[in-house]
Amino acid sequence: MTKFTPPKRTLMGPGPSDVPQRILDAMAQPTIGHLDPAFQTLMEDIKGLLKYAFQTENALTFPLSAPGSAGMECAFVNLLEPGDKAIICRNGVFGGRMIENVERCGAIAVVVENDWGEPVDPEMVEDALKDHPDAKILAFVHAETSTGVLSDAETLCRLAREHDCLTIVDAVTSLGGNPLCVDDWGIDAIYSGSQKCLSCPPGLSPVSFSEHALEAIRNRSHKVQSWFLDLSLVMDYWDGEGGRTYHHTAPVNAMYGLHESLCILKEEGLENAWARHTAMHEKLRDGLEDMGLEYLVAPEYRLPQLNTVKIPVHVTDEAALRKRLLEEFNLEIGAGLGALAGKVWRIGLMGYSAKQENVDLCLNALRRILN
Repeated sequence: MTKFTPPKRTLMGPGPSDVPQRILDAMAQPTIGHLDPAFQTLMEDIKGLLKYAFQTENALTFPLSAPGSAGMECAFVNLLEPGDKAIICRNGVFGGRMIENVERCGAIAVVVENDWGEPVDPEMVEDALKDHPDAKILAFVHAETSTGVLSDAETLCRLAREHDCLTIVDAVTSLGGNPLCVDDWGIDAIYSGSQKCLSCPPGLSPVSFSEHALEAIRNRSHKVQSWFLDLSLVMDYWDGEGGRTYHHTAPVNAMYGLHESLCILKEEGLENAWARHTAMHEKLRDGLEDMGLEYLVAPEYRLPQLNTVKIPVHVTDEAALRKRLLEEFNLEIGAGLGALAGKVWRIGLMGYSAKQENVDLCLNALRRILN
């Protein structure tokens, strides 16, 4: 047996993103107990920094000790009970996963379908809300990672409020990369991931729940089907002032890394981070279009941090091209998912990866291989 030494890559796929040395150094600090008073101080700092990142004052704002998919499941299993109705917007892979969560809760999914590469249509959502006045939840993906599309979360949440409906929002790819205002937009439950625009290693899921959402959870008539994700239990660990009830052993060193990544975000400033992602996207876009490459998504709906590019017709083996990028340039870009498999590349500019040297590397590598 030998020590594992990972290759040094430049990560420009759909996640994870590059992790700066500052975060890696933070994670290498000595491990302490998850109930240590010093760690409890760190927990409070993380909660405050996440409130800044989400732009919320929600008391229940914390990182789940699991990846973003667990954040999604946490929102659904806590807010839905058997027989409840949820309107789910699907315009890519992750809207489909929402439907799966609804069905596993024993609830009823009303699906609003939009084409892959298109944002969620607010008019279709409003029609669904009118047709199903008994719906408890409206759920949608803010930034659809499988297609590179940004939907209008502010408008969708306003429609939900007008129809007395709670909202669940997937912000796995948008947190730190796009304007996102939980309180101003009236989002009730939101989840993200540590490995995208926060540039932290995978494994943690920042979440936030409004008081309306917590009221619905307190008034449940059935136990939450997941013990680990039951917020009535997790709250006692993350929300305990002066003393916390043991729930699980938190990933201490991963929390060090998340804290450092949030400190970096706060130092840069949210608006500056959003502007940086947009600026790097524009530089990448100009270079890709100069090569004759086309985007899947219309300009007004594009994610700056996730660029979905159509594969040229003359490229007969796109997987071989991505393999060459990895082997010759140590550069990772992403393949298409689901209906877009073999049709697009997904080029990420997330967090620490959204910088000029990465844009230059990607463009130069693609030029050499495509030519």
